[in-house]
Amino acid sequence: MKESFGNESGYDGLEAYLVELGARYKHTIASILVISAHWEEARPTIHDGKNPGMLYDYGGFPAHTYSLKWPAPGDPALAARANRLLQEAGFETRTESERGYDHGTFVPMMVAFPEASIPVAQLSLVTGLDPATHFAMGRALEPLRDEGVLIIGSGMSYHNMRGFMSGDPHALAASKRFDDWLAETVAMTDPEQRRHALVHWKQAPEALACHPRSEHLVPLFIAAGAAGSDAGRRDYSGMLLGVHVASHVFGDS
Repeated sequence: MKESFGNESGYDGLEAYLVELGARYKHTIASILVISAHWEEARPTIHDGKNPGMLYDYGGFPAHTYSLKWPAPGDPALAARANRLLQEAGFETRTESERGYDHGTFVPMMVAFPEASIPVAQLSLVTGLDPATHFAMGRALEPLRDEGVLIIGSGMSYHNMRGFMSGDPHALAASKRFDDWLAETVAMTDPEQRRHALVHWKQAPEALACHPRSEHLVPLFIAAGAAGSDAGRRDYSGMLLGVHVASHVFGDS
């Protein structure tokens, strides 16, 4: 993929971060719950299959990207637990066992956890991408953090296809302003103040310039909701495709 998009140094920095992330957690977690920007359903939907396949949900990439494999086992028990927590919080949910790992899951995970030995369950976003709904989903899932589950919101802190590699100085400046706002917001120590700011993210500087559609930002809301009173911090910051991008973590690592 580096060959297609260029900006190799940006990919190298992100790759190094994901390798470090995997090393940080792989000996302390029992399973992983991934919320991918690339899965939306009418209601929260949880993949509960034992052996998920691969879903190459992209086009126009080099041939080898359609033979990538990441054979991590599914986690039906975690899926059932997450489903129960969401239902207890008042959500109508569904489960399914056919959908494979989309690239929002397997691309970062095969770098962070190349051994593919830790069980994984996947949770969808909800159509409409309402911030408060996804924050509430995260709150419902908070108990998983004390049960050895690493909750990963997989998206991008910037996702405007017109801005990527455009060379537009406004796109670069917009990504920096929003990135700084996001770092300040996730680090708020007052949980309710943090929730309010994230739910009203469209009021942030350059918000819609960075996210004309918010599917790549919404996984962060679930992670933030699951964080409870734990403040977040910017865990990675770099340049990719000509804009600023970042990753954030909540709680102790």
